[in-house]
This record gives sequence, structure tokens and C-alpha cells, in this order.
Amino acid sequence: MATRHRPDVMLMDLRMPVVDGLTAIDHIRALPQPPVIVALTTFDIDQYVIRALRAGAAGYLLKSTPPEDLIGLVRVAAAGHTVLSAAAANRLLSNGISQQADRDHRLALVGELTDRETDVLSCLGEGLSNAQIGVRLHLTEATVKGHVSRILIKLQCANRTQAGLLAHQVNPHKSGPDGIGLG
Repeated sequence: MATRHRPDVMLMDLRMPVVDGLTAIDHIRALPQPPVIVALTTFDIDQYVIRALRAGAAGYLLKSTPPEDLIGLVRVAAAGHTVLSAAAANRLLSNGISQQADRDHRLALVGELTDRETDVLSCLGEGLSNAQIGVRLHLTEATVKGHVSRILIKLQCANRTQAGLLAHQVNPHKSGPDGIGLG
């Protein structure tokens, strides 16, 4: 219908009989002159909001949006702006703020690591095994395991993957044997 009618704006449900709305958004956005697409659905779930926006939707509105508000929001999307239902926007913002606060807290904890723990954290950020870290830093594997355990406790990380991701957040451009460089 998008190629046949060439609309300026399309409202896209996420649940449809033949193809789901997220797949349809992908296909329509690949057209030479795609319309503005606004997801209009009953699903008020963060992962759907994010997936729809990543697929190229200009907005994510709930079917419970009052008709007069819906008309205005579609016009705003048609003008080139992103629109979100109030419930989705509030939830995404509060979740984002909460996640950012947690990330900021963990980043501050990195400053409390010893120099050797910082070196080990850098290696975790590169995805190195304990044996590889030991070779690089001239440590026994048992010593590396001890450092990793202390790092996980100090940074309040559940596993080495979380710690490695945190190493990238501290300094995403620095990798290699020189450490993560907190300065």
C-alpha cells in the first residue's frame, strides 16, 4: 500500500496478520521516498518502543491516546519531529535516568581500584581470559582470578562481562596493554 498510494504519513500497528509492524517499518523505510511512519499500538512495552524507533518510526503512540491528541501528534511527526505517547516517554525517561545513575555510580567506583586492578579491568574490557591477562601482565592465573573477584565486588558487577562493559564506558577509545587510563 505504501508504494501504491505513496502517503506522506503512515500509522503502523505492530501486530498484523501477514507481517509484523516492525518488519513492515523496515521494508517501508527502505523505499526511495518513504513516508513518515508512526507506530500506533496497544503494546506499551519499552522494547517495542525502542525497536520501532530504531527501525525508523518517527513516533510511538498508544491506541488509548485521545483522538484530538492523536491528530496533533501525527501532524507533529509529519513535520519531522519524534513523538511518543506520554506513558512511553515517562517510562523511558525514568528507566534511562535510573540506568544512568547506576552507571555513574559504577564509573565512580572505578576510581577506587588499585593500579593493578585497573590494568586487569582494561584487559577484561578487551575480552581477555584470565590466562591471557596473566601472560600480558606477568601474573599467575590465580592472582588474576583474585583481582577479578575483587574488581567485581568493588564495582558491584555480577560478572566479568559487566566489568568489561564498564571498562569501555570509562574509556571507550583506549584498548591495549596500556590500561584504561582514568586520567
